Amino acid sequence: MNTVAEIRDLRVEVDGRAIVDGVSLRVTAGKVTALVGASGSGKTTTGLALLGEYPAGARVTGEVRLPGGPAGYVPQHPGTALNPARRVGALLRDIARTRVRALPRPQRRAAAHQRVLRALSLAQLPDPQAVLRRYPHQLSGGQQQRVVLAQALLLGARVVVADEPTTGQDALTKQRIVDRFAAVARQGIAVVLLSHDLDVVRALADEVLVLRDGRVVESGPVDRLWPAPRRRRPEAPRRLRTAGLPPAAGPADRTGLPGAGQEVLRVGGLTARHGRTTVLRTPALTLRAGECLAVVGRSGSGKTTLARCLAGLHRGHDGELLLDGAPLPRSLRDRTRAQLAAVQYVFQDARAAFDEHRPVLAQVARTAVRLRGAAEADALAEAVTTVTGLGLTERHVRRRPAQLSGGELQRAALARALLARPRVLICDEITSGLDAVTRRGILDTLAGLLRDRRDLSLVLITHDLGTAAALAARIAVLDGGEVVEEGPARRVLTSPEHPFTVSLLESGARVT
Repeated sequence: MNTVAEIRDLRVEVDGRAIVDGVSLRVTAGKVTALVGASGSGKTTTGLALLGEYPAGARVTGEVRLPGGPAGYVPQHPGTALNPARRVGALLRDIARTRVRALPRPQRRAAAHQRVLRALSLAQLPDPQAVLRRYPHQLSGGQQQRVVLAQALLLGARVVVADEPTTGQDALTKQRIVDRFAAVARQGIAVVLLSHDLDVVRALADEVLVLRDGRVVESGPVDRLWPAPRRRRPEAPRRLRTAGLPPAAGPADRTGLPGAGQEVLRVGGLTARHGRTTVLRTPALTLRAGECLAVVGRSGSGKTTLARCLAGLHRGHDGELLLDGAPLPRSLRDRTRAQLAAVQYVFQDARAAFDEHRPVLAQVARTAVRLRGAAEADALAEAVTTVTGLGLTERHVRRRPAQLSGGELQRAALARALLARPRVLICDEITSGLDAVTRRGILDTLAGLLRDRRDLSLVLITHDLGTAAALAARIAVLDGGEVVEEGPARRVLTSPEHPFTVSLLESGARVT
């Protein structure tokens, strides 16, 4: 077999704690090797070792070899791999130019452009010409992920490290991404797949390594491990709970707030644009106290744009936004401190939402200081109580973001939003990058918050109808920037009226 990458007895220590301990693996051309495990198991640290990347201050022993040439990388958080100040076309053409230098100069520009278009097509990005004109922040999380996949394809690497490549993808696109990586492997390129999604691993992988606490606890061919795995599923962390989370506002702070079931947020005639292009039209949506509204659809359907409009992060829109019957300014900069606290956003890319130079706990506590005027000591104590209520430890969150896993940072981001004591909590694909155990815990926590705080409402942005079914009272389905169906969750999930909703349900069943 043609070995293109190899790791021998890798050990990575940070602050005296081994986050990878004695991991070895061999990657062969044309094969998919999957690293499976819960958030924090060491998958990403092992995968990044193939690129020579390690956490700051890490002590590393062992050997990493790449006889097949450099590795490409598709990160779990795609926004970190894209320059926010440059259009997608410029980013991709820079890579493509390095691949056509052997051609005569007059032919290079056209050849580079064709390579870019082909890479975008292979990454399943429709309308590539439109994507090339946009900046990364004008793309959904799923679109960003596929642009980064196109970058990896353009590099021509012999091994691609794919860190949760189906995270944030709807079922239709997830199946296509699985097919795409299978096609990449058929071209002789090795794929190292880091994933918590066991269905995706089963569909794609040839070899599997199961990690827990930085160690390989089982390995072998996928068809041997799958029927009777000894340790396939990670142990559940201690139960995530709502006890210990910050309390709802006291009676003195709730003057004028609506009771449970009353309308909190209204969207009317909303039209959002990226530049001159209209990307979202929403005739009317309402959100009531104690209710969860799930907004579902494919990547690029307008889900995140709608969420950003609600949060004041996207000013390019017209229409009506009302909070408790009062107009809500379009821009975050024009909202009062009370309005900022009332509508909180938990981002899909939790790592990009934290300052990499400051401890996570300090950033969580800062929300209570800035938006509620809490004393710093009180805010810090409340932050500790909140993060421990979400299954983290104080020791974990006193570290910098780079020393936490994606799942740990996602829980810290949720804690930070909760410290504002919001009326409307917008969760944008916050479970899509988590393993099944942690995902279930986060959903249980959100359900508990809705049950215990009748003045709290939730807008759940998701591609996954199963996640929507777990929490939502109502579901709005977006396709191509239009709300094609909206109604009670039970009715939408059992008796869908629009063909697109039907296709989402059917494709979800096929993937799982």
